[in-house]
Amino acid sequence: MSTPVFDARQVRRAFSRSAASYEAAARLQHAVEARLLESLDYLDDPALARAPPRRVLDLGCGTGRASRAMQARWPKAEVVSLDLALPMLGEGRAAARPGGWLANPFARRPLPVCADARALPLADASVDVLFSNLCLQWVEDLDAVLAGFRRVLKPHGLLLFSTFGPATLWELREAFAQADDVPHVSPFADIAGVGDALVRAGFHQPVLDREDERTHYPDLPALMRELRAIGATNALASRRHTLTGRTRFRVAAEAYEAQREAHGLPASWEILSAMAWAPEAGTPIREGGVDVTAVPVSRIPIRRRG
Repeated sequence: MSTPVFDARQVRRAFSRSAASYEAAARLQHAVEARLLESLDYLDDPALARAPPRRVLDLGCGTGRASRAMQARWPKAEVVSLDLALPMLGEGRAAARPGGWLANPFARRPLPVCADARALPLADASVDVLFSNLCLQWVEDLDAVLAGFRRVLKPHGLLLFSTFGPATLWELREAFAQADDVPHVSPFADIAGVGDALVRAGFHQPVLDREDERTHYPDLPALMRELRAIGATNALASRRHTLTGRTRFRVAAEAYEAQREAHGLPASWEILSAMAWAPEAGTPIREGGVDVTAVPVSRIPIRRRG
């Protein structure tokens, strides 16, 4: 058995600890989320002649901003807000209280579910739209997760997600490489790898986009504080399990200074977004190099004797 890339318990702990600080610090995440939500306008195209979704899954929902936006877009839909960190779901419920639901107690509100993206607690073919903003970078086996997405999506259901690409935080990665040989920044799949994984999972008509963003900070401690505030701490299984010493941190900070710009120390973010459609029921899916087909029992002809 191969060694896991991420420590799933550390991922859960980090996002649980950051629940109260996430909203104020997640400027970039909110901007990417807003662009991803705009992509849902495609479903309103009259040429598609699609009925409004009945069930929507917001995977890695965090504090539930996107869930609330999609519930407002589709008031009659069941919006499932799923996150690994229970305190994040608690923040989402608290954020919903001052809004329109108090004025209309009969209006639907997102359904919070604490679960792991790698084991979705949803029935087969039960989701019309699966939305996920900047969550999949914490999952090492993209093929397995996409197979789970395909399982829960209805035929022709929409998959829409964003994730980080390999150029993300390259300055931070290089700075800490000058201090020690222990990884401090997660590995990220590139756009070709994401596209290939979608095709292997059997998704149709995948469309992928890539955007570059840069944020700036007065110094390395300010960047590290923001990363902790949004839960994006080092969760690699191979990470150093003791605090980074002052000497190593000083070496990294000095190395980072070589990247300083007029606005401060830059941090690069490579944003990958993808839209794809689930195939017809029974379409083969690649698992372990083998085509596996699931066919509903109702579609299997039965010949009776006598």
